[in-house]
Amino acid sequence: MKFGEYLIENIAPEYGEENYVNYRDLKDLIRALSMQQTISTPLESNRQISLSAPPPTDNRGQPMQQGEKVTPEVFYSALDKEMAKVEAFTLEEVTKLRKQLSAVEKGLKREEDVEDEAGKVGESYLHLEKYVNLNYMGFHKILKTHDRHLPSNPCKAFYLKRLHDQAWVRGDYSDVMVRLSEAFSQMRDDVIVEEKADAAGSFLRSTSKYWVKTEDVTRVKMAVLKHLPVFLQKAMDGESDSQLTNSVYFDNDQLELYHGRLDKTPGAIALRLRWYGTGTPKLVFVERKTHRDSWTGDVSVKERIMIDESEVKHLLRGTYPIQEIKRKMIENKKFTPEQADDWETLATELLQVIQSKQLVPTVRTQCTRTAFQIPFDATVRVSLDTNLCMISERGYDLKDGEQWHRDPNKILLNTEITRFPHAVLEIKLELGGESNEAPDWVKELQNSGLIYEVHKYSKFIHGCSVLLPDYVQSVPYWIDDASIRDTIIASGAGKILADPEDAGGRGPGANRLYPHLLPFGAVAENKLDAVGRVAGQITPYQNRGLDGMNEEKNEELCCTWFCPNLNDQELTVVAPTSVQKVEPKIFFANERTYLHWLHSAATLSTIAAGILAFSSDAEPSMQWVEWYAMALLPLSLGFCYYAMRTYIWRSNRIKTRVPGRWDDPRGPVLLGGALIIILIVNLCVKVHEIVDYYRF
Repeated sequence: MKFGEYLIENIAPEYGEENYVNYRDLKDLIRALSMQQTISTPLESNRQISLSAPPPTDNRGQPMQQGEKVTPEVFYSALDKEMAKVEAFTLEEVTKLRKQLSAVEKGLKREEDVEDEAGKVGESYLHLEKYVNLNYMGFHKILKTHDRHLPSNPCKAFYLKRLHDQAWVRGDYSDVMVRLSEAFSQMRDDVIVEEKADAAGSFLRSTSKYWVKTEDVTRVKMAVLKHLPVFLQKAMDGESDSQLTNSVYFDNDQLELYHGRLDKTPGAIALRLRWYGTGTPKLVFVERKTHRDSWTGDVSVKERIMIDESEVKHLLRGTYPIQEIKRKMIENKKFTPEQADDWETLATELLQVIQSKQLVPTVRTQCTRTAFQIPFDATVRVSLDTNLCMISERGYDLKDGEQWHRDPNKILLNTEITRFPHAVLEIKLELGGESNEAPDWVKELQNSGLIYEVHKYSKFIHGCSVLLPDYVQSVPYWIDDASIRDTIIASGAGKILADPEDAGGRGPGANRLYPHLLPFGAVAENKLDAVGRVAGQITPYQNRGLDGMNEEKNEELCCTWFCPNLNDQELTVVAPTSVQKVEPKIFFANERTYLHWLHSAATLSTIAAGILAFSSDAEPSMQWVEWYAMALLPLSLGFCYYAMRTYIWRSNRIKTRVPGRWDDPRGPVLLGGALIIILIVNLCVKVHEIVDYYRF
């Protein structure tokens, strides 16, 4: 489908076609300019002309027509006008939303029921975002078309810079989300839990991580804030639903911590220094994450202490005054003696691991984080990281711990930074409470198709594998996903992606090794029917921009998550792979199920053999008990065959993590039904024999 048609089909009636970018008129101007462009000659460097020779022909091979012509200035003027029109309309609509929010807030003060009005504001905001995305895509397409048809006069780079500087593209309207979050919080009567001082800051929780496409970020935010408020940090300037988060991860020259976390070695740790906000950090959190296999009954834990930025150098040098700081904590009554002891233990272990493993700054992750949480209540916590990038912290003088992260004023090389194209959503559930089950709204979000789970995704692992490709011995399974491939190549780490036929490749690559784990696959067209695809019926979703798809294509693809890639020729849709979590105990459970079925089969065959062995041979004709035994024998063989077939089938599904049901709803019913029929027939025969015996 051509983009012009796609744009027309997705125009919101309430906005009106006149408020969208006039894609067709701009394209007509480009066509007119390309037709008037003169044919270039091999002698382009010739700066001489002849007054007696006719002018050169145009791109049609026809003489240039004298008279009124379309000039590049006409196109540029029209483009500027369209950008200004979209910006003005967006600002007008946002102003309306702010007024509607003010009415909702006044209604809350009067204790009125304004939930429907708040929901309408949220839906209007999502409709406006779709309007912005359509126009943004339209400008990108028209600039690409211009440079393709008029290569001698490119303008895409210049106008994209202007486009990105406009308010409607920067998306500086997060105040609407903050106010909407506060309104929903008042409607829910959220109870703010008192802040508790915790010296070690230990957290026991389960964490699931998901990728979110940029166009779905606002819809995901809207789905969450209806149940959790935006958690605004006190240190943040102004009202915004996000703040800058930096984390410097430590490792040694052998990348010991990286490989331990990648291999999920029991007890593997990740050590980082984290700070929030822009500018020079003042307070720094020293955090240690320890991996433990959940199938063993243990849970991973995150522990942290808070120190001043000036104390970081002492921590790295091994001169951090633990005893002195502990004494001050007790004297100032900030912590109880027990809490101070826990703090001392953790600080000592952190100091020891830094010195013993010779850890140095390795990778820094930077993102804009939006947190959703009832303040100081960690029962359910959701965080959404956007503008995610990883920065290499190797290659500069640490000055004996004085410098532990790169100078923010220094321009980074392409090989020193990699930008992640998706947002990362984390859903954290506190463990040890009354129930470890996720709330219903969380399950609805997980099944909405807006987010895609990437099991055990790690920013630290991703950053090390991309920024230090010459030092890693293995890479995570998601590294070859088609949607992040370009960003990895742009950072100079294409060698970790390469297949054998690619120049400089190391091996088969993740696409060959983990075809069932990749969200998108290496080639979209060849991966739609790959093992592991999610099956399900497409329902066109207007707010997601998919209502322009024709019904036949919807039924053909049958996928639940989309990656639209619009060009002038067609609209392609790619489905992800859904990954199911697999733990060692699942294999053991499969074996136990297999043995249980064999045990039942052996029991039935033993009963049948016993009946045949002790049946009477007095009568020439076969007695009923022998018929009963002969019915049980083939049934026991059926149990054996079913047990073996199901075990092999389920083992294959576990190994390849194919999504969907791993149980068989029909086999047990059929075998159990056959056994019940045999038992009922036997019961009826015996009852009939007893009745006949007493009758005579």
